[in-house]
Amino acid sequence: MKTMLKGSMLALGLTALAATTALAQEATFVMTARLVGAPTYNPIKATKLNTATTLIFDRLVVQDADQSFHGQLASSWEASPDGMQWTFKLKPGVKFHNGEPFNAKTVAWWVPQFKGSENAFTVEAIERVEAVDDLTVRFHMKHPDPNLLFNLASSFMCIPEPKAYEALGDKFGVTEAIGTGPYRMQQFSVGQQTVLVRNDDYAWAAGLSTNQGPAKFKKLTFREIGEESTAYLELKTGGADLLVNVPTDFLPRIQADKAVKLVTFPGNELVYMPINTSVEPFTDIKVREATAFAVNQKEILASLYGGNGAVADTFLISSLKEAQVEPKFRIAYDPERAKKLFEEAGWKPGPDGIRVKDGKRLTVKLWTQNGTEFKRLVEIVQAQLKAVGMQAEISIIDAGSINAQYRKKTDHQLAIRAYQWTNADIVDWFFAAKRAGYPNVSMFNDPEAERLNDIAMNKSKTWDERVANFTRYHEYVLSQYPFAPIYQPVQSLAYGKRIAMPDKIRGMGLYSSTMLDIAPAN
Repeated sequence: MKTMLKGSMLALGLTALAATTALAQEATFVMTARLVGAPTYNPIKATKLNTATTLIFDRLVVQDADQSFHGQLASSWEASPDGMQWTFKLKPGVKFHNGEPFNAKTVAWWVPQFKGSENAFTVEAIERVEAVDDLTVRFHMKHPDPNLLFNLASSFMCIPEPKAYEALGDKFGVTEAIGTGPYRMQQFSVGQQTVLVRNDDYAWAAGLSTNQGPAKFKKLTFREIGEESTAYLELKTGGADLLVNVPTDFLPRIQADKAVKLVTFPGNELVYMPINTSVEPFTDIKVREATAFAVNQKEILASLYGGNGAVADTFLISSLKEAQVEPKFRIAYDPERAKKLFEEAGWKPGPDGIRVKDGKRLTVKLWTQNGTEFKRLVEIVQAQLKAVGMQAEISIIDAGSINAQYRKKTDHQLAIRAYQWTNADIVDWFFAAKRAGYPNVSMFNDPEAERLNDIAMNKSKTWDERVANFTRYHEYVLSQYPFAPIYQPVQSLAYGKRIAMPDKIRGMGLYSSTMLDIAPAN
């Protein structure tokens, strides 16, 4: 009897141990407001991607936090002295999730797929692609592109498997997403969650990863939770293991929580307020300028973000050389300047403080996406605009549908948005006339801006020349006030006791290079 009881207890203990071990092989990550709402994992056609993308797919190269480039699917590369050819050597033995080989022919198929897509600009400088041999591919350029490696390191330059891509059409990235990455997509519910399972054959990680083999976790679930307070509660109660992007206004709360660990590293994000230049009253540059100078960036930094991060006074993160514009182009809070400009534009204070012109009140629509941080921020901006005589009516729109609403072009007037990017070509992305609606939410269409854009994007032969050209383009956009800069967050992630983080975050954020080194805690 004792022997049977002892055996039963041992069996129960082994079952419990197996369950605990299985649980340790799984992790749940939460993506908060800035990352929710990606409608597809198709990297060629998507205009919004999230953290899971670089786990499903690989890129030719990846970029580290010091802005150096490292091979992922490429083992090495070189450019000709005139910049008109780039030759890449590819890693051998790489296979897609469905068993198809990755080789030079894959790259020769992949680049032309961008034609006609919103991401076509990433490869526009490439005239043609030559598969020299199975593991050598050469890009023949239309003109030199000193930004090519940065483009190739973008999440939008992840490489899908050709046969599946063509067979699935628009369903690729939704029902299936076949790449060469360390994880396979098992399930994707738009706006809700993505479930990934480990690619056990993975053996071609970039040099940024200490782990060069399969990932440490067998299964990852990425949940999308737009409400930051709900996301934090999930982490605190054990429903989630890691918050991918901690809102800066939550940092003091998390720092005080001994059960949660916090990692903070330099930011690559900027929060701003696009101004729809195509609709009244913002067709008047004086009204746009007045609106831009009505935003009190320092007050927002102190009251909403507790001093974490930095104010923004241009459209680019301050670590970029192209952000070093002449002082006269910087946009910082100046309420007296704002009031004077409104007066010059004919908008006079009404009896209740809201300005009036030709019997019409200065009432505008102010949009943002759902999420605690955005809601709080838009309310502060609303109060700041009211202080100079503008009544802003707030609309909170679901993150998954707001971009489609922007594409209607005339329904919005102001908005609160954020972008994550570490290159000056983001100015082209958000202000080029050909992208009016979305991502050019400002509906900015200016002949001189288009001329300067063309020089910066297409006529820069060297990196230094590109920096100079983009600085001029950036300065001109600033002078036309199609937006108001607000804030530069830090990057933060928070995790619980079941996660063991590497000593250093490698790459430009929490992407595959670091994800491969995240492990279950002992």
